[in-house]
Amino acid sequence: MRIIKILSSFCITFCITLPLGTSIQAQSNDIDLGLLHVQGNVYMLNGGEAGNIAVQIGEDGIMLVNAMRKGFGEQIARQLQTITDKPIRYIINTSSDLYYSGGNAELAAMGKFGATPNLAPGAEDGATIVSHENSMFRLSILSSQGDDVFPSAGVPRDVYFTSFKDIYFNDEPVFVMHEPNAHTDGDSIVLFRRSDTIAVGDLFTPGQYPVIDISRGGSVQGLISALNHLLDLAVPVVLQEGGTRIIPGRGRICNEADVVEFRNMVVIIHDRVRAYMDRGMTLEQIQTQELTLDYDTEFSGSGEGFIESIYQSLARVN
Repeated sequence: MRIIKILSSFCITFCITLPLGTSIQAQSNDIDLGLLHVQGNVYMLNGGEAGNIAVQIGEDGIMLVNAMRKGFGEQIARQLQTITDKPIRYIINTSSDLYYSGGNAELAAMGKFGATPNLAPGAEDGATIVSHENSMFRLSILSSQGDDVFPSAGVPRDVYFTSFKDIYFNDEPVFVMHEPNAHTDGDSIVLFRRSDTIAVGDLFTPGQYPVIDISRGGSVQGLISALNHLLDLAVPVVLQEGGTRIIPGRGRICNEADVVEFRNMVVIIHDRVRAYMDRGMTLEQIQTQELTLDYDTEFSGSGEGFIESIYQSLARVN
């Protein structure tokens, strides 16, 4: 296992998602980057609160899942240079969150596409950015407000609108799969089949309550379906330890057992909220019932916000 850490200063905006028209430039902060080998061709670049990037390397070049926020490019590049001298070819966004896509343009400009037998012909300069079309639409709207809001060079150009997109890269099948109406309406997970590793963005947030963005098409029903799909793809070894590795948008490398625990929490709290809604209780009344109390020592973030998103999801279908 290789761990390299760099501490430096830079300019960032600290946010998970930004409303339309919000600039992604802001104040100075520090980041501590660590590069960990996951398994097979895949590494995880961990930036603590800045999030994770899944990194696949090989003779064809580098594939990244997510790009962190703007301002991390040089630090990320230095980390990547410790494991490969190949260029960045692909950046895959798991959602339209600027928390994970704000660095698209910066990292793509350092990359290169084409001139490799396994890749489709294309421009020599700049990595190809991939996302589901719903994420592309949202980033395009931001881009239309100016490069200070979101650079046009960071908008994904390789977009899929079906249930999945496959790419053969570095002698490995890579599947980019849409998870409809979960955290948002444009979520993707990325399965590296030979390396038996899945990058999932904010569909799975170990140790934190999930954030379901209702305004961008998210729903608790979609989140549960996405987590069940993830469990269908993951294969454990004896006693649930090891096997398929899961790289979340933030936090530690996980396995199937971690996702089972998280999925069960989501389902249990969902069922509690639904039971009170069936009794005719309002959101304000439900919030007084402390429905997350037995999980609050294990999961950080907003339990009340999670309950509200469940209530809004269920209210839409009732």
